[in-house]
Amino acid sequence: MELHQIEADLKNPDFQYRLKAIAALKDYDSEIAVPLLTSKLNDSEFLVRSFIAMGLGKQQTAESFAALIRIMKFDDTPNVRAEAANSLSLFGRVAVSHLVLCFYQDDHWLVRRTILAALVEIGCPHELFDICVHALKGEDPTVQESAVDALSSLASSSEHAAALSLLLTLVNAESSRLRVRVAYALKKFSEPQAKEALIQLRQDEDHRVVAATLENLLER
Repeated sequence: MELHQIEADLKNPDFQYRLKAIAALKDYDSEIAVPLLTSKLNDSEFLVRSFIAMGLGKQQTAESFAALIRIMKFDDTPNVRAEAANSLSLFGRVAVSHLVLCFYQDDHWLVRRTILAALVEIGCPHELFDICVHALKGEDPTVQESAVDALSSLASSSEHAAALSLLLTLVNAESSRLRVRVAYALKKFSEPQAKEALIQLRQDEDHRVVAATLENLLER
């Protein structure tokens, strides 16, 4: 799409035109794309703002980084904040401290699950363990389950022992869904304590927990 058409479509009252214009900016250098993207940070349509966040993640400059932090902190729609967090994670280690801070400040489940997944991908064991602890103290079950999944990714990291210790405290968790995730996570650890915990979970009252402990055995 020609630049003059993109600029015109970004001002079109029909948000579908604005979405197409934002998508077309992927073919332009950051010097052109980033100022146009940031000009729509306060667009009235949340889908447009989500596309802006995605577009900024593909244009990695200091300006796009700052814009994504602003979106992640201040946008009033969780989907947009989550998209900004995901895009920010594409910058790698430099984004970690900002993502951790956002996790503590934003208690929406979608934002938190996005950040957990992002930190697993970046590979920052200490920070990931830190927010897993915080997530498990919260009340949202989907975030707790994501935290358990994230802990399993720490089995081959410097936080191996701490992750296992935390997982062992969840063997008797009230939520059967959480115990299912714990069973899967414990399979990543070879210590005797992990094996003993799996034996206990194999006697669980919920058949889904039992199935989770047996799954790999049945595949052999």
